Order: sequence, then structure tokens, then C-alpha cells
Amino acid sequence: MSEITSAVGARTTANIVIVSDGIGDTAREIADCGMSQFEGKDVSFDRHINVRSVNQIDSIFSANNIQECLVLYTLVEPSLRAHIAKLSIEKKVHCIDLLGPVLEIFAKYFGERPSERPGLHRRVNEEYFDRVAAMEFTLLNDDGKNLKILDSADLILVGISRTSKTPLSLYLAQQYSMKVVNVPLILNTPPPSAIFKVDQRKIFALTIDPYALREIRRNRLSRLGANECNEHYAGINTVQDESKWAEQLFNENKKWTKFDVTNKAIEETAAEIMRVVDRRKHNIFSK
Repeated sequence: MSEITSAVGARTTANIVIVSDGIGDTAREIADCGMSQFEGKDVSFDRHINVRSVNQIDSIFSANNIQECLVLYTLVEPSLRAHIAKLSIEKKVHCIDLLGPVLEIFAKYFGERPSERPGLHRRVNEEYFDRVAAMEFTLLNDDGKNLKILDSADLILVGISRTSKTPLSLYLAQQYSMKVVNVPLILNTPPPSAIFKVDQRKIFALTIDPYALREIRRNRLSRLGANECNEHYAGINTVQDESKWAEQLFNENKKWTKFDVTNKAIEETAAEIMRVVDRRKHNIFSK
């Protein structure tokens, strides 16, 4: 530490230059963490993002004050890291390679070279936050709580009670980052008018065998200790009436995609739905 102090001299200000092939957040966080140990310093940051060429690096190092700066860089391309290392010696600039040593250690540990593709960390972060946003959206709009946001939904699930709408919605959000709204259908009650005002490709209608549905409802009532309501909710006549009514509704709305969830795992139904979504991804829906 004394050698650094004598070489650099006591500083109260600093200009930290961040060079990244992404957006530079990793370098900034490390710099902030390090600077937290040095109170009373006036620090400015100069961030260079999406750096992918030698020419970009040369331009950064051509700055008049570059020798007074501390350069932190996170680059996955070895040749670019080597170029900065070379310039740091030639121009006597303090440079720290934050990513190179980590990649080399990982390469030795795993016995293979890294992919060396810029921006992968950012992509992983974006995917994570997309998934969190989808989960929040789906939870807030479970069971048709807020039909004003249907245009913002990626998928709309409709079905009578106990057709796996909620667990399927949450699975689609968690695994596929889909923003899902599920809307319960009630016997002889017209569906909310809002669902007819959105892109009908979004609507997936869930059907189920009446006898399988009766068992599901009976089991639910048993867990809730409400067996006295059996016939009203889980009687075969009730279940058949609801199923027949829902089927008729689905047939009247031919642009809705029907999925039979009878004896199917949530994962299986979700995969089938996503296959349809992928096939339609680049199609234009005509009303």
C-alpha cells in the first residue's frame, strides 16, 4: 500500500474510466464497493459501453487526461484485453482487468474455454427481471382481478372452476416469463366484455373431462372440510352442465385455442401452449 501511495501520491479526486463490452454495471458496482473504503474522495465516472473493437479502445486511450485516470475494464474478448494491457504499459495508465483473471480461472477449472460472447451477463439479468415482472403481473391479476390490463397480458386463460387456471398461469410466468391473466367462467354468466376487445390469439380456453373435474372438486371440498356442499359444487350434474355450457361458449368463439387439461401435468399443458405461441409469433392476426 505504501508503494502505491508513493507512486501515485495522495489524491482527493479521481476519474475512473469504465470500459465494457456490455453496459458496465459490473465494473461500476465493483468500483463503488472499493470506493466505499475511501471516504472523502471526489470521484467521477466515465463509462464506455459496447466496446467491441481496437479502434474504440484507441479512441478512449487518446484522451488527454488518460494518464491521470484509473481504467477498469470488463471485456470477454482476449485480444481486446491484451490491447488494453499493452496500452497501459505504453501510456503508463493504471488499468485493472476485472474479468480476464476470473475467466482464466474458470477455464482451467472447467477444462474448456469460455464462449467469449459479449453481453451474455446482461442477457441473463434481463431474463431474470423479465421473469420476476411476469410473476408479479400474473399474481396481481389472478382470477380476473383486473381486466383493465388485458392488453398488457401475453396470455389470457379462461375456464370453469378447477381447470388449473391459476397454477398454469404461475408456471407460464415462472418458466416462460409470460404475463398471464386468468378469467373464471361462471355457468350461464356472459364472460367479461373486456376479453372480446383484445387480440383473440391471446385467449386459451381450458377444458376437462367432467368426471375428472368432479373428483378434483370433491377432493378440494374434502380438504376444506366442506363436504355438505358436494352436490352443489361437485355433483356430476353440476359439473356436466358447466362443462357443456363452457364447451358451447368455446365453440362460439372459434379464434380461442382450446386445450384439454384432463390428467395432464401443468408442465405438459404449458409446453403445448408455448408451442402454439411460438408458431404464431410472426403471424398477423386478422379479426
